[in-house]
Amino acid sequence: MAFKCDLCGKGPLVGNQVSHANNKTKKRTLPNLQRVRAVVDGSHKHLRVCTRCLKAGKVTKAA
Repeated sequence: MAFKCDLCGKGPLVGNQVSHANNKTKKRTLPNLQRVRAVVDGSHKHLRVCTRCLKAGKVTKAA
């Protein structure tokens, strides 16, 4: 299971963490994913959705 949003496909970001002495180490920033029970094609499914998609209302939550 990949660490990606099921709706927008947002995944991990990779960059450098730079110290005061300009030493660089790899840094991995993960998206804020939430496991949500949503309505997809009339049936209930569990999705891993980022909080930006949740806030934008792209998911209809199952009651």
